[in-house]
Amino acid sequence: MSEVITQKEAPIKLTEGAVKALQQIRRDQKIDEAHGLRIGVKGGGCSGFSYMLGFDVPKENDEVYEVSGIKVLMQKSHGIYLLGMEIDWEEGLNNRGFSFNNPNATDTCGCGTSFSA
Repeated sequence: MSEVITQKEAPIKLTEGAVKALQQIRRDQKIDEAHGLRIGVKGGGCSGFSYMLGFDVPKENDEVYEVSGIKVLMQKSHGIYLLGMEIDWEEGLNNRGFSFNNPNATDTCGCGTSFSA
């Protein structure tokens, strides 16, 4: 199991809105404290990559960070695509959900969940 990395700054940021939404999801779905928030990328989507976001248990090749009180799990190889990304929660008339502000994305699709780098 991976250790929590405290000496390095986490490659991503969570806004206050995202933290509140994640805490609410954890409570509503009764997610065990052993689970962390897995953030990553996978091939697919209309622009080449899509984001992965969900609670999971730590795996052998994970780096583990503490971000605003949330344990964040990330495969080291995903860092190049996610470095400097900010995750926010939007609550509006036309859009409700997590949004990804990724400075590494050279192009994004209209839905905002797919990007190219």
